[in-house]
Amino acid sequence: MQADLLNRKQTHFLLWRPGNIDPIPALYIGTYASLKAGQFEQFREIPLQRSPQFPDLWEVRAQDCNLVDGQVYGYWFKIRDTNPYNASRPVLCCTDPTAYTVDRRFAAPSPKEPDGAASGDPVSIVLYQAGQLIPCDPEGQVVDWTGDRPLSDLPPNNRLVIYELPTRWTRIDSSGDITVGKGAFRDVESLLEPAEAAPDFPDVPALQPGRAHLLELGVNALELLPPADSDDNLNWGYGTANYFAADFDLGSPDHQGAPTASTDLASLVKTCHRHGLRFFYDAVMAFSRNNPYANINFLDFYIQFGGGDPEQTNRDGFGGDLFKYNYTVEGYHPITGERSRLVPAREYMKAHIAHWMDYYRVDGLRLDSVNNVTNYDFLQEFKDYARSLWQQRGGTGDRFLVVGEELSVPLELVNQNRLDGLWNEKFKQIIRQVILGRNWYGDPSFEGSVRKLLDCRLLGFSDGAQAVNYLTSHDIGGLGNERFYNWLANNGVADTEPRIKLAFACLLTAVGIPMILAGDEFADQQDLDLNYPGQGDTNKQVDPVNYSRASEDWRQRIFGYVARLVRLRTTSDAIASNDIQFIHSDFSDDKRVMVWQRGYGRNLVVVVANFSDYGTPNPTEPNAEYFIPNWPQISKGDRWQEVTQGRWVAGDRIGREPIYPWSAHVYALSQSTLRNR
Repeated sequence: MQADLLNRKQTHFLLWRPGNIDPIPALYIGTYASLKAGQFEQFREIPLQRSPQFPDLWEVRAQDCNLVDGQVYGYWFKIRDTNPYNASRPVLCCTDPTAYTVDRRFAAPSPKEPDGAASGDPVSIVLYQAGQLIPCDPEGQVVDWTGDRPLSDLPPNNRLVIYELPTRWTRIDSSGDITVGKGAFRDVESLLEPAEAAPDFPDVPALQPGRAHLLELGVNALELLPPADSDDNLNWGYGTANYFAADFDLGSPDHQGAPTASTDLASLVKTCHRHGLRFFYDAVMAFSRNNPYANINFLDFYIQFGGGDPEQTNRDGFGGDLFKYNYTVEGYHPITGERSRLVPAREYMKAHIAHWMDYYRVDGLRLDSVNNVTNYDFLQEFKDYARSLWQQRGGTGDRFLVVGEELSVPLELVNQNRLDGLWNEKFKQIIRQVILGRNWYGDPSFEGSVRKLLDCRLLGFSDGAQAVNYLTSHDIGGLGNERFYNWLANNGVADTEPRIKLAFACLLTAVGIPMILAGDEFADQQDLDLNYPGQGDTNKQVDPVNYSRASEDWRQRIFGYVARLVRLRTTSDAIASNDIQFIHSDFSDDKRVMVWQRGYGRNLVVVVANFSDYGTPNPTEPNAEYFIPNWPQISKGDRWQEVTQGRWVAGDRIGREPIYPWSAHVYALSQSTLRNR
């Protein structure tokens, strides 16, 4: 069901559930042209009217505001502050809590009341045209979905390779120094579109016209760290302020005048679809920072710390305000449009996701910090609502996913169908031990650790589409969380290339959905000192990816290796299934060799992985071999290809090729009928 609130917003300025109506809430509005000129004397104050149906809904019809057709307007709502941390309770101008666009260049003025104060809130932006209020960028640009690809063309969940991309990047400048910048939506689009240049990173080879880094890599899903608007500039953006608006900073490339956040983001999503990628929206719903409802009606939506609210227990707002997900009221329901009992914070979040799924056409959701939401009922309610919206768009269930992030991996969330899937933090923990030749913590055997690494069902998942596996996530702070390259270096591994390749062979052939943190595909490393006093946590939030390194020779070798495996992962029927068999293990003479088979019948992939210093003696000699018994029998005329090197293997050599220290061979069966097409 589409949200009633979004339908009403097409014709009315709406303020839902103001907590104090003395003075009467009002619309403070003026043209964008007068806003740019600083002519606030041309702004008008228009009292809102209480809805005759819903006492908690205040509104004014756009046609009654004497607006000029075709004009872009900036506006705020004038209200009395309800934030319990501010005892003075001033009158403020606040951003519309459901604003589709904000422009942070213009902060709210102080109302003329004696107790008026400046809120610092950014202006809300909207276009008035033919009696309708239309989402737009500040200079009137509107999104255009003409020619968007059908949902049925997008990849299903069991073939996904997700690329997790922080939109705050570092780079190496001409003097060799490390500088920090934001990767705006248009910079991200340059990773996908060969004709596009990266406006903020014009000198980085991987981002220049003619290149398309993500197409070269072959991933088929893009997950940006939170693209909704926040006060954050040069860090990750996990402090959402305006849930319905695309991030102002990411829509403001360097040297650009007015921001174009909404049209830039829509263009990016449309480009993803054109190239066969799904777009995942990273939603932060446990807490927010400087959201308008913290002033408009704090106690209906938020927990007051130290106020005795039982919802505060075991929750961390990370410097923000925790949403209140168990507080029931009666009034206007923003989804159904009826008067009923509801939890305001729940329905606010559902309305915001309705906007993102309709206006930005996102194809998957990643829910941040679900442990701090601490409400399984709401998570299921949210997931079910998002899935219903997806079905209304004509999407099938196997091409949409709602994944939660919680590092303790609470399996009851998937076992009880509260969420579709979870980040599998245990994969990261296990791979970091076995890549050093160690058992996972508490595991009695190395073989058992590898089996759990490669088959998420041994960790308690029931299907590969429930587990998102990764070598590194964006949370690179703290021992054991550093980038994969740094993990190896910090543990005394000098030659990192073979072990990084081996780790990717595990990631991309394991049961589960593989996710690659941007930069890991070319062994990026941390530029900033995470241990510097007072800056460690800040530095981890601006350091995630440096595309300047991608052109180095040894990193290009890793990139090519990963790209070939990504293409296998996205196209192979064998790896799209849950089927996995361990057909050989060898721990004699200090070896740690394991062989696993994905698929069955004539859809087969076999991985020969060596987690040890052992290598076949004189491996270049014609008769050198490592023999693997029980190699799968194949039909006459079929052949094996070693994927990581792109070479065919002679029939008498398959299962007998030499092995090398800390390396993997990945063999895919190629059927004669397919080769002859």
